Amino acid sequence: MHGGRDVAKDASTVFDLVILGGGSGGYAAALRGAQLGLDVALIEKDKLGGTCLHRGCIPTKALLHAGELADQAREGAKFGVQSTFEGIDMAGVHKYKDGVVAGLHKGLQGLVASRKITYVEGEGRLSSPTSVDVNGQRYEGRHILLATGSVPKTLPGLEIDGNRIISSDHGLVLDRVPQSAIILGGGVIGVEFASAWKSFGTDVTIVEGLPHLVPAEDESSSKLLERAFRKRGISFSLGSFFEKAEYTDSGVKVSLANGKEYEAEVLLVAIGRGPVSQGLGYEEAGVAMDRGFVLADEYCRTNVPTVSAVGDLIPTLQLAHVGFAEGILVAERLAGLNPVPIDYNGVPRVTYCHPEVASVGITEQQAKETYGADKVVTLKYNLAGNGRSKILNTTGEIKLVQVRDGAVVGVHMVGDRMGEQVGEAQLIYNWEALPAEVAQLIHAHPTQSEALGEAHLALAGKPLHSHD
Repeated sequence: MHGGRDVAKDASTVFDLVILGGGSGGYAAALRGAQLGLDVALIEKDKLGGTCLHRGCIPTKALLHAGELADQAREGAKFGVQSTFEGIDMAGVHKYKDGVVAGLHKGLQGLVASRKITYVEGEGRLSSPTSVDVNGQRYEGRHILLATGSVPKTLPGLEIDGNRIISSDHGLVLDRVPQSAIILGGGVIGVEFASAWKSFGTDVTIVEGLPHLVPAEDESSSKLLERAFRKRGISFSLGSFFEKAEYTDSGVKVSLANGKEYEAEVLLVAIGRGPVSQGLGYEEAGVAMDRGFVLADEYCRTNVPTVSAVGDLIPTLQLAHVGFAEGILVAERLAGLNPVPIDYNGVPRVTYCHPEVASVGITEQQAKETYGADKVVTLKYNLAGNGRSKILNTTGEIKLVQVRDGAVVGVHMVGDRMGEQVGEAQLIYNWEALPAEVAQLIHAHPTQSEALGEAHLALAGKPLHSHD
């Protein structure tokens, strides 16, 4: 029995929508589709919620929060608080982390059940453009949504063993605080683990082949993060690619193309995530693929009329909230609504290291390439001028990128809690706000959101707590 229907006894049943994958994109499509009156089947081989809830966004941020508390305990004297740090109890950290995940998982299960969605546990395979096979049972659908997500990637010849050479999945359940760690990859996953482990007491070195950490961000944000990491004692090697890894008596040795070598207890491979698509029948059903990704248009339609795809499976931003939006878009399109395609530049991006990096819109370099260097104006507002940031003892900066005499097309922020400011930044970008329009808005004092307002005051030519 699934969602009130005995599918096994009703082989003639044809669902409006059969979804393969119960992660962010899949379950969002299921919830919205059911809300709009579609008869939905949702198939998941592991746990409802997928990578984000169980092996990604939520558990990593729980680790980072535990690390933040450890740092605060060490630094209490700065604020006149007599606190001491006695160490990390990883069993206790995991109990806290797993409790957060379990609570959200239970709530999500309740939501799916309440919407009368037929939920099927098992490993599904696309058997035709209108059917998915699971556990020997065929589920027919007028439309199929592929949402099978992603897994951690590795490099040729670099075998992840789960012991000395680990992925982010292993890192989230590690039963100890490693004394030392090399992190291969300085993107979002790499710097978040580096930040958490450093807070726990690990000696961390990041290896990134590109010239900067978080290379997808504006260069000024990357440089600010690099400066902050140096101050925290997080080491990194930039601009030289990985060559090989080999075991030592006590851990792992990593060799780079420039001849440098690093040794540590563990090597975390954090070079990104690849799509889960192999052996699932996609190509046999005629779905167009590229390097494992399913190709889809701006409405998440594949080349097969009855098949759509969302989330990490397609080559868009690998973010849970993008998966949510894509899933909702597909459900609304199938229900006969007229959803607007996603502007991926307008999606907020947050890296939850210490300090946080948050952005929306395009970088200064992208703006110059799009509009011409002479048409781009930038402004930097230092958080040293923000009272709330001073109270929180955080440093950083807000950078605005504007088309001359036009809208703000990029907001780039570095500093503690900047992820909480990106909601307003998203509105500024997506509503094509002029600096003078934002400058009219009154921001509460003292808040960190005030810094975003002050930056726009300065860009509009009337700075308050900043120099002309």
